[in-house]
Amino acid sequence: MGACCRMAFPSCLCSVRALTTTTLLCSRPVEGSVFMETPACPGLLSLLQCWVLPCWPPVTMGIPVFILAGLLVHFVFLASIFDIYFSSPLVHGMTPQQTPLPPPAKRLVLFVADGLRADSLFELNSNNTPQAPYLRAILENNGSWGISHTRVPTESRPGHVALIAGFYEDVSAVAKGWKENPVEFDSVFNESKYTWSWGSPDILPMFAKGATGDHVYTFCYTAESEDFGAQDATKLDTWVFDHVKSFFNSSRSNQTLFSALNEEKVVLFLHLLGIDTNGHAHRPYSKEYKENIRKVDEGVKEIVSMLESFYGNDGKTAYILTSDHGMTDWGSHGAGHPSETLTPLIAWGAGVNYPQKVTSQLFEDNFLKEWKLENLKRMDVNQADIAPLMASLIGVPFPLNSVGTLPLEYLNNSNHFKAESMFTNALQVLEQFKVKMSQKKRTTLSFLFTPFKPLSDSEQINFLKKARVYIQQQKYNEAVSLCKTLINLALEGLSYYHTYDRLFLGLSIALSFVGWTTYVILVIIKTHTNLIKATRNNNKESTGPLYGFTFVGMIIAFFLLIQTSPWTYYVYCLLPVPIWYAVVRELRVIQDPAANLWSFPIGQSLGFLLICILGIELLVFSFFYRSTLTVGLLVFAGWPVITQLWIQAKRTTLIWTLLCVLLAVFPLMPVVGREPNIPLVILKIRRWWKKRYNKMKLKCQVAAGLTTLLISCFSLASFSRSKNKYQSKEDLKVYFYQMFSIALSTYVVSSTHNSLKNKQGLPVFNQIISWTTLASSSALPLLSPTLLFQRLFSILLSLMATYLLLSTGYEALFPLVLSGLMLVWIQMEQEALQHYGLSLKPKLAVFNFAYATDITQFRQLHLDDIRRSFFFVFFIVTAFFGTGNIASVNSFDPASVYCFLTVFSPFIMGGLLLLKVVIPFLLVSCAFEAVQVTTQLSSKSLFLIVLVISDIMALHFFFLVKDYGSWLDIGTSISHYVLVMSLTIFMMLMNGLAQLLTTKRLELSRRTKHHST
Repeated sequence: MGACCRMAFPSCLCSVRALTTTTLLCSRPVEGSVFMETPACPGLLSLLQCWVLPCWPPVTMGIPVFILAGLLVHFVFLASIFDIYFSSPLVHGMTPQQTPLPPPAKRLVLFVADGLRADSLFELNSNNTPQAPYLRAILENNGSWGISHTRVPTESRPGHVALIAGFYEDVSAVAKGWKENPVEFDSVFNESKYTWSWGSPDILPMFAKGATGDHVYTFCYTAESEDFGAQDATKLDTWVFDHVKSFFNSSRSNQTLFSALNEEKVVLFLHLLGIDTNGHAHRPYSKEYKENIRKVDEGVKEIVSMLESFYGNDGKTAYILTSDHGMTDWGSHGAGHPSETLTPLIAWGAGVNYPQKVTSQLFEDNFLKEWKLENLKRMDVNQADIAPLMASLIGVPFPLNSVGTLPLEYLNNSNHFKAESMFTNALQVLEQFKVKMSQKKRTTLSFLFTPFKPLSDSEQINFLKKARVYIQQQKYNEAVSLCKTLINLALEGLSYYHTYDRLFLGLSIALSFVGWTTYVILVIIKTHTNLIKATRNNNKESTGPLYGFTFVGMIIAFFLLIQTSPWTYYVYCLLPVPIWYAVVRELRVIQDPAANLWSFPIGQSLGFLLICILGIELLVFSFFYRSTLTVGLLVFAGWPVITQLWIQAKRTTLIWTLLCVLLAVFPLMPVVGREPNIPLVILKIRRWWKKRYNKMKLKCQVAAGLTTLLISCFSLASFSRSKNKYQSKEDLKVYFYQMFSIALSTYVVSSTHNSLKNKQGLPVFNQIISWTTLASSSALPLLSPTLLFQRLFSILLSLMATYLLLSTGYEALFPLVLSGLMLVWIQMEQEALQHYGLSLKPKLAVFNFAYATDITQFRQLHLDDIRRSFFFVFFIVTAFFGTGNIASVNSFDPASVYCFLTVFSPFIMGGLLLLKVVIPFLLVSCAFEAVQVTTQLSSKSLFLIVLVISDIMALHFFFLVKDYGSWLDIGTSISHYVLVMSLTIFMMLMNGLAQLLTTKRLELSRRTKHHST
């Protein structure tokens, strides 16, 4: 059995000596290649070993065409998920529906405490006093309360859209930072006669922009006021309260404004951002967060008192206080954790029910007992239900796009009013269903159209007639029940037509996926000598497949054309045609292997497939369970022992094992930004632990900086003693500047932490240093020598300086350990190469990246290169998930960017957080580039295998995407697919960036060029 077989199946080593060597003829012989003579391996492994692979290009495509085709195909795969799962649910052209009876309130005041968790508001302090005394008194004596359940993504814009417009926004809003309207929509503000709003410039303008006419007015503070490092973020809420008071005071001398304020159907919106800002900066359990809640409580009390006085206690004002989203214990939001999705809802005033006493209530959670509210009826709602509640209270038409159901329990009105309001709600949702159905019917051939049977035209008429008869007969409960049934059916119908083409489009993408992966595999295995010769001796290629696939493409295009389908449908449905045509053209590659399939040893074949499946499943599981990476790294630690590599490289193997074990610790640690989940019952212990934990995080960052400096000193001494020491003063200057940047970054991290802790803001000097370090980090490695270890270490120093500035705790040590393992990996691959007799072991100390591209005798791919490619993909996944779960929005800690800016800026902050994710990725990519060139492989050859592995993972996640279950499950499944698809595209781009960083050098001055010897 050959060397490759020993790599994959160590148990077969006993039969190696009994085998002989045979010479195989290659269709593309490489002059001087050691692969001209290969040990004869019986069975599948022998066949795979003997099938040497073409380095590049693929069979019938040139390099640029294949790269362009690969990028295009994967961009389509990535974009398809947004068309299939994230297309906008909004429709237009509905008739507004309004309750015909007079409303109980003339005006509505909406308080939205941004980022306020339900438990933070309702729970009692340690001395059994309420967190918000005024609001607690309201829900106990004057109003109704419950929990508003938000949906993913738990961000400010989608939350406010759900509250005010009544629908759950699609992810297309992400492209505009949730600040502008990707699709225009109706809202309670738009339907009101006048709306005045005060608060954040990130939220208010989008509702004014989408309103018809000039009746929605906004008063915003400056964007610079949203500073996470400010002395006191409660000033944002104080600003709102003060300006509302000033506004009403000024109206007494402005008759036009005074008259407008006394009109009916008026909305006053107070957006209170201070709690969210303090939560991000100091965490929800901090005294700043709790103090901000008390400030909001006091402010609400003052506003209510002022409004009641202004309107002469006319009893025509309704009040609602809620939140757009909650917040995790570590100060972030965006995902579906209960701390993010459970928000408070308190309503009181005109038309709102008083507190209802109950003896028992049944909820899955235990909050009622913890909050000591078990005797007051809790009425939970979905966040979108609040929009129809507000519309019903002031008598405006329900928002046209609302999918909320009116929560009747909150209304204090006649049964007749409740029945009419629910009937109006049903009509409004049914209008959307009818428009959606007509749109889908127009774009589908009549014989292919399948209607939503529970709501056929006749069923709709029956529902409406029966509900109207019940109301006329004063059977209000029956009418309400029937309307709720109609609403639920209409919502099901909306979902049915919204996802009408999902299966069709999903199958098209799946066909393209399988076809592309099959094509790349055929490209890899098309190197068997006899196969190529037999193929070349065949007659001219048949044109039958070309005509056949062309005809199929024309049929598909014709059907899409007569159905007036969107242009994206053409892309998704026609993409499988050229891909599978390319596959069919290359099927002759596997004709001989398929004919000899039954001669392969079953045990070895199954063993090889089992190893491949287990490896890919390990990668897939790591997306769900980070601890899977620990298992994989521990297996990697034992790899040299299993393959007996340790016999010839004991020292290197020992370092490899230690670094694998050390790196395996990181996935077991809590996600960056989150505090360890330790049950801390006693408050004093909790406070003691938080102080200790925060100090430990800062110490980890400082320790990472000092360790990097120490390693730099040892490395400089080592390079100086070697034959290839730094050859000029310029090289030394670059190296010392990088060390100085590490020292400065360490200082900036410590200084910024102390400054923000003392509420002194971000020092300008620290900000300048941070941005300068970031700007120089990409250029400095290009000034260093291109010798392998010197260039890789220069890349580490530059990226480490930036990573230190973006770190918040123990993850600052992660790039150091990862880079150490990558450097040892390069050496281990050299040992493996020599161990299996594939090549002579080059001297890595004198290896120069600049001359690697001049190698004309690249060796061809070997079975062991599948293992190298798998190692790379595994290390990439480890770089992503080693210190956090980037598939979850709430894993990002805003504190990571505080060395650069503290004023809220979603795109800049998002870019910096993305850079933090990319840095470990880039370190692994550069190491992989070194592995490729030092193992005498083309820079593109291993990447073909990597592409197959990542595409199989992507196809796996494509079938795991779902739109049912909890919103956390839905969001996770989609984010995993998007992540692995982005990873595939990203690897294509990062491969080029890694080549640039390792091979190119900038010359700042004229000097004599020295070549390594």
